[in-house]
Amino acid sequence: MEKQEKNSGVILEKGLQWLRRRIHSRLQIEFGDAVQPVKLEKVIFPKALLQKNSPLSPFAEKFNPTEDEVLVLLLALAPHVYPTFLDDAFHEILKSAGDFPQFGGARGGTFRGFLPTGETVMFLLAGQDLKMRGAASELFSTDHWFFAERILYLENVKSGEPKMSGKLILDDEWVEKLTTGKISPPALSLTFPASRLQTQLDWEDLILHPRTAAQIEDLHRWIRHSETLMDQYGLGKKLKPGFRALFHGPPGTGKTLTAMLLGKTTGHDVYRIDLSLVVSKYIGETEKNLGTLFDKARSKQWILFFDEADALFGKRTNVRDAHDKYANQEVSYLLQKIEDFPGLVILASNLKTNMDEAFTRRFQSIIYFPIPSVSERLQLWKNAFPEKMKLAKDVDIQSIAQQYELTGSAIMNIVQYACLRALDTKDKILTLQMIREGIEAELTKEGRVG
Repeated sequence: MEKQEKNSGVILEKGLQWLRRRIHSRLQIEFGDAVQPVKLEKVIFPKALLQKNSPLSPFAEKFNPTEDEVLVLLLALAPHVYPTFLDDAFHEILKSAGDFPQFGGARGGTFRGFLPTGETVMFLLAGQDLKMRGAASELFSTDHWFFAERILYLENVKSGEPKMSGKLILDDEWVEKLTTGKISPPALSLTFPASRLQTQLDWEDLILHPRTAAQIEDLHRWIRHSETLMDQYGLGKKLKPGFRALFHGPPGTGKTLTAMLLGKTTGHDVYRIDLSLVVSKYIGETEKNLGTLFDKARSKQWILFFDEADALFGKRTNVRDAHDKYANQEVSYLLQKIEDFPGLVILASNLKTNMDEAFTRRFQSIIYFPIPSVSERLQLWKNAFPEKMKLAKDVDIQSIAQQYELTGSAIMNIVQYACLRALDTKDKILTLQMIREGIEAELTKEGRVG
């Protein structure tokens, strides 16, 4: 592993040296006598950049990039690796110092080095040739894989300023991937209002009603076959992208766990959207908060899970003031983002009747998670007790399952309560009294006692 990382670093260094020579070559072409009389050898593209052990291998395997595309990637990466790389590369063979508008470029807030812009790319790839500049600008079209896969793009500029004056932005995740070989999961923040969901449980630990389980299998089928259906069979021309499902039912019936298991068994990360962070009291901030999330999720096949979705997608009232107007606009914006998302989106609600019918019509699947039946509760009780925990002779699980209508999460809470009580005793045996106390505590919490 250490040897592989070392080789990767060597290849990246070769790539940056190639970029330096490309810069020097362009300077010589454009400025002629104004550059230092240094010997410039023929600039040969290092093929190692696109080999298996190269940091750029993910691009090579998926997109087969051209030399120009590799140059743009390295140009965007250079300031993150060597802060003075581009300053040095541009100025080390120029006879006179000064500002050269032809290069483009910008300075950051705290970063004092040269930051490349679209104009920098134009200069290096095309110089002053208008036809070549037009071709080079296609690298920043929304159809190019740089933008479509959220890898690299131009920063938005102020109204009236040339688009190409925008800074060249390499996505933070790709900066990390190219420099360290890995990508860390994004952290919950105002600009990324979602947290990753994971579980150590398996499908055997989730007891669902047979009808619910069958509908969940439909989601499995969509994840397995959607790409084939949409692309190879042409339904992508007739259907909206992605799949939208509504999970509804009482709290604790397995909605969140189902989402986590769908991700775990299909290899897709699951992210729960924090609606309290999404919806801002400041006009326009909601769209900004969601933009980053959906842009990142689009190219990564994430499953997006909106818990307690009726808080945002509940039945709407008439517009009484400006706040209601903007709230409705925010919901409409979010719905549009959800409908355009190519992956699986799950909205969860405790009550389907709380949801606006205008929203529920947009779901391909509406799945009900009922309170478990007696037989299902019996299985949940059996699964919940730790193997090492001994049960007293007076514990009749069948009777408990019949007597108390409880959800899976409630049963787990009761078992945890009772086991802690048992561990606090000398013989560490779980008694019926301990379980009943746990049941009473849970029912009280739910407002079903007293």
